[in-house]
Amino acid sequence: MSGSEGTSASDLTEALGRQGVCVVAGWATNAAGLVHAKSMPVARTDAFVTAGAGMSPVHHGYALDGTIQLTPFYDAVGDLRMRLVPEAVRVLPGGLAVGPTHVVTQDGEPDPTGPRHVLTRAVERLAEAGLTALVGHELEFVLVAPDGSPLPPGAWTPYGLSAIVDRSAIIGELLEAADVAGLGVEQVHAEYGAHQLELSLAPRSPVEAADSVILLKSLIGVVTRAHGLAASFSPVPIAGAVGNGAHQHLSLRSGDANLFDAPQTPPLTPAGGHAVAGILDGLLGAQAVLTGSILSGPRLRPGMWSGATVCWGTENREAALRYLRAGPANPHGANVEVKVIDPSANPYLATAALLGLALDGIERELPLPPEIVRDTGQLDDAARAEAGLTLVLDDQDAVLDAFAGSAAERVLGEHAAAALLAVRRHERTAFGDLDLEQLCERLRLRWSI
Repeated sequence: MSGSEGTSASDLTEALGRQGVCVVAGWATNAAGLVHAKSMPVARTDAFVTAGAGMSPVHHGYALDGTIQLTPFYDAVGDLRMRLVPEAVRVLPGGLAVGPTHVVTQDGEPDPTGPRHVLTRAVERLAEAGLTALVGHELEFVLVAPDGSPLPPGAWTPYGLSAIVDRSAIIGELLEAADVAGLGVEQVHAEYGAHQLELSLAPRSPVEAADSVILLKSLIGVVTRAHGLAASFSPVPIAGAVGNGAHQHLSLRSGDANLFDAPQTPPLTPAGGHAVAGILDGLLGAQAVLTGSILSGPRLRPGMWSGATVCWGTENREAALRYLRAGPANPHGANVEVKVIDPSANPYLATAALLGLALDGIERELPLPPEIVRDTGQLDDAARAEAGLTLVLDDQDAVLDAFAGSAAERVLGEHAAAALLAVRRHERTAFGDLDLEQLCERLRLRWSI
């Protein structure tokens, strides 16, 4: 079922029944990048939409090791409701229907800790400023054995056709399921690492785009299981190998005008330049949201195309913000790609942070830094310092410390920010004594569905 705006619960129930669906599951995400869900028999879909399913507030505090990390804003007392979003429900291969939920209080008020609500609030703030956004996600993952163990390297070639041939059955089933779900997959290719694939999603409104990421991860989980495999969305699945990114492409519009497209040099409108400046100015503080896991840091290295340098540049894959011009090769229009984000990040919170930083830059009229056109991954520390360039943070403690008092913290709000810090700081306690190889092994499937 592709769904549409205004889909009623009764229409949804009838449509799912015609497709042989017996169970419908609604998801809610948390700050650790985990995806929780409740499910109901399809006959109770109406109740799922209106009354919702019960959710303990401590779902926000589940850490990677399964422990619960409390904050002053939630504990074991109380209850939240997960109300299914009917127009966003999709049917997965095998007959399970899934979709996002609105997480609300017993009185129906939005839960301020809920990531989907945090993003909705960020979009509303943009709208108050007369702006809209489009977001396109890229998602990288590594195929592994069902128990998470690495597969033999085989004849894998980076970006090679051989990989597409070897995995054509999985790719074909995945694309077919994505088409049925209306996901809008625009590209799939072998990535640099062995058994690593990347899928790119068409740009959508911010909340819908984040919903699409969770749906795509779900589809990947279903299809890879059917082939006796699993998909790792860890930032660094295998020690010493290439990490997984979850890049976001972002554009802002005022009416019909794209703020990142202007007939000048640099090719940004004044407001677009302020927005880019805002993202760069707040990037280190936002890393707790974008790259906050204990495995995020090892991926952020110069020369790895992970956007490790705090700068912007046209088609510069070493820049934290890669600028893409409008034109025949880019029919969706000019945009910036935020390269530092990895799949351990909650996509709702990550997008909210970026939109908030962009708006902050516009409101403060921050000046656009000079464009960097050189390959900064080839610079040593001395050359980088001479050029006035800095690297993103790669130590989790430093990342979390930078979040305190940052613009990104203000965007999330005190409830969601407290949950983020609680689950991320616990990772250091739970896993800080492990070396990188042990970390990769322990956490390889933690962000998988």
